[in-house]
Amino acid sequence: MIRIGVPSKGRLMEKTFEWFSARGVIMRRSGMEREYSGTVEGINGVELVLLAASEVPRQLEAGRIDLGVTGTDLVRETLADWSEVVAEVAPLGFGHADLIIAVPNVWVDVDTLDDLDAAAAAFRATHGFRLRIATKYHRLVREFLTANGVADYQLVDSLGATEGTVKNQTAEAIADITSSGETLRANHLKVLSDGLIHSSEAVLWASRVAEWSAEDRAAMARLAGLLGVRSPL
Repeated sequence: MIRIGVPSKGRLMEKTFEWFSARGVIMRRSGMEREYSGTVEGINGVELVLLAASEVPRQLEAGRIDLGVTGTDLVRETLADWSEVVAEVAPLGFGHADLIIAVPNVWVDVDTLDDLDAAAAAFRATHGFRLRIATKYHRLVREFLTANGVADYQLVDSLGATEGTVKNQTAEAIADITSSGETLRANHLKVLSDGLIHSSEAVLWASRVAEWSAEDRAAMARLAGLLGVRSPL
């Protein structure tokens, strides 16, 4: 039995159900809203598992699900060697968002990563501690800043609304996901001109570490045919 993990609520779940339904695979949530299981019609040998989008990469890595739908940002942030753990089956055409670095609008002289590096050095010299960047994406942000030569900063966890950390004086800058930019503007933040870290999209992934039986491989071939994608096996 192929187990496919799908986001358990919100627009991602709805758009995922629509994407599969358009290809003849009907997914439905079972019972109560808090019940994390569902049904699949239109193909045999496939079981639906409802998970938090952030949990899908870990379940793929553990081999507890065979397929999963989640964003490229979460896969790359959660899985260090992601390309060895999962294979991309198909981009789904929704869930678009950008992981960016943003600073206060009042920093009129800071528009690029080089400017941010200079500002961080000046900030440490003045205040005696490193400039704080609030984020939930430590791996991706650290790799990006290191590759672009930005130093004298520290990443701090954002446990709530990341955009509000600057106003609340728990950070000087942020690195967060944005789609429309409205929340950034409402919090008087601007994106650095070269501050795009990653453009994310919802993707159907296959686990490279799950145990695929002969029956699973046959079911995957049937599913791939229905979805119009190439089987990852």
